[in-house]
Amino acid sequence: MPKRLEEMQRDLWTYLLLVWITCIPYSSTAPFANQSRSLQSGATAGHRGPNEGQRILSRAKRGWVWNQMFVLEEFEGPDPILVGRLHTDLDVGSKNIKYVLAGEGAGTIFSINDKTGDIHAMKRLDREEKAEYTLMAQVINRDTNEPLEPPSEFIIKVQDINDNSPQFIEGPYVASVPEMSQVGTSVTKVTATDADDPVYGNSAKLVYSILEGQPYFSIDPNTATIGIALPGMDREIRDEYMVVIQAKDMGGHMGGLSGTTTVTVRLTDINDNPPKFAKNFYDFVFPEDLGLGKPGGKVKATDKDVGENAKSIYSIIGGNEKGVFEITTDSQTQEGILMIKKPLDFEMQKHFNLTVEATNVRYGPTGPYKDTTTVRIAVEDSDEPPIFTRPTYVLEVHENTAINTVIGVVTARDPDATGSPIRYFIDRHTDLERQFNVNVDDGKITLAKPLDRETDMWHNITVTASEVRNNSQISRAIVAIRVLDINDNAPEFAAEYEPFVCENGKPGQVVEMVSAVDKDDPIQGHYFEYRLVPEMLNNPNFTIKNNGDNSISILTKHDSFRRQKQEMYFLPIIVTDNGNPPMSSTNTLTIRVCRCNKEGTIQSCNLEAYVLPIGLSMGALIAILACIVLLLVIVVLFVTLRRHKNEPLIIKDDEDVRENIIRYDDEGGGEEDTEAFDIATLQNPDGINGYLPRKDIKPDLRFEKRGHLFTS
Repeated sequence: MPKRLEEMQRDLWTYLLLVWITCIPYSSTAPFANQSRSLQSGATAGHRGPNEGQRILSRAKRGWVWNQMFVLEEFEGPDPILVGRLHTDLDVGSKNIKYVLAGEGAGTIFSINDKTGDIHAMKRLDREEKAEYTLMAQVINRDTNEPLEPPSEFIIKVQDINDNSPQFIEGPYVASVPEMSQVGTSVTKVTATDADDPVYGNSAKLVYSILEGQPYFSIDPNTATIGIALPGMDREIRDEYMVVIQAKDMGGHMGGLSGTTTVTVRLTDINDNPPKFAKNFYDFVFPEDLGLGKPGGKVKATDKDVGENAKSIYSIIGGNEKGVFEITTDSQTQEGILMIKKPLDFEMQKHFNLTVEATNVRYGPTGPYKDTTTVRIAVEDSDEPPIFTRPTYVLEVHENTAINTVIGVVTARDPDATGSPIRYFIDRHTDLERQFNVNVDDGKITLAKPLDRETDMWHNITVTASEVRNNSQISRAIVAIRVLDINDNAPEFAAEYEPFVCENGKPGQVVEMVSAVDKDDPIQGHYFEYRLVPEMLNNPNFTIKNNGDNSISILTKHDSFRRQKQEMYFLPIIVTDNGNPPMSSTNTLTIRVCRCNKEGTIQSCNLEAYVLPIGLSMGALIAILACIVLLLVIVVLFVTLRRHKNEPLIIKDDEDVRENIIRYDDEGGGEEDTEAFDIATLQNPDGINGYLPRKDIKPDLRFEKRGHLFTS
């Protein structure tokens, strides 16, 4: 630290000497160049003004004597530093001249001796804070404060010294470069700044160098570009370096200030390493009943690279000619997963030797990197379920085939070496109506119930096969049974026809077009034959005509149809199919006679339209009948009410007749005595109709079979 302070003081005095050498000659010659004019102007003014008291009307000339002033920054001393001196040609020893200073820093940073014009800096200046100050100088009369000359502007510049060290504003830095890069490959560029004046001297001229990081990296001293200095830098050996960069001003010479920063350089990965299996041989045991697509074993090849450069894909390049195995790559763990594509059969092949290859996804500088290993697989015997000769059976049987007829056979075998016998069953969930049976020993399927193709054309059942020695080993096969058609259904009309004929119809008019349907489904298709029943062959009213498309037309033979004569006609028709043997049925058409308008539209088909009075419609007839029924109901109600009104109020049942003997203690007064008792009281002891029993007589009521008879 003392050495550093000594260097700064030496530099300061050097700059002061340079300033003195530069400024003294100019200051010594400049006043004399202007002084003749200033003195001349000042002498004329001094001769006439004070002595004669006359006001000078001529234009005053500026007579300042100074140069641009300089002051060193960061100067400290016991006394204010002299910056410069102002002088005017008016100053010829007169005591009434006063120098005045105004502007930036006047009175605070800079002071002036109002008599001599000396300017001093009273504070330490920093060029990096403010490089120059603009001030105004003026000469005034000390007594009257009136200006003797116009004010003049001048500048005081702060001269720089090397008091600021270089700074890396953006540091510390982080950079990356691919591993194995060639020497001279650019890594990054750093930048330092110096607050000193870049124009004056070398205070801001920077030179860069590496303090730490050699021999791996180098730096250009002027551009500060960092590059690779050592070939073969391998990320797998070392992936990160710390480089310390120094920036020094003064062109790097002694006494210059310096600053440092760090650059963290990371080597990025390239695919320069192949995958490598951990073992040359892998041994696995696969159960014989391992499911398709289920993992049976895993292999893994590791790669020193990272990221995408470390990813590999696996493939089987040998020993898998039959395509029994496949291998997939787990993207998360980078493992090769072995699975089976086809079922294993211990009885057919017990061992497999596979060659598995791992290849990098990305190519390296010399092509794809790969490695191989051998996988030995041993098949473990398992108790397998029976195997049907076919997964699906299709059987055919004619409908109405006799019960217990064998319609087909299913066959299964035990693939194991033990060869267990097989038993067969029908899954009754697929045969709820129990229409089929299977022989448990030989797999023959027989009918249990008659079949009807028109009800169900197909039956799908499931037959199971299980080992006798191990009932848990079960296999299933689907048996599709197709019911074949026989001609067991007669054709019939396709619809319920309602034909009619108009009274004013013409002979040969089409009454109805009739077609037929048949539930059977012959291979050659349907063909129907229509004919009238034998007794109707000479029908005088209607005839039939074959349309050639399995339909017929009903035609009229005359135009004399009348409802008064016959309201409807019945026409039986025989329909026969072309089956073997042929089936036929008789269907009867009911043809009504209707009254139609000229366009043939029905107006009425009922005979009562001619019987009812003219103008009386069916709605009117219904209203009349409703009125008659209502009157009958009223009459019946009236008669019933009258009958009930003629009956007595008290109805006595013959079975409810009781004999009452009432004894009184007093004698009666005969027929005229009406106060002894009242019959109404006896009939209604509670005082019906307002009659109450006498309180002074206490009757002795007793029911007997003899004496007087009272009914109540």
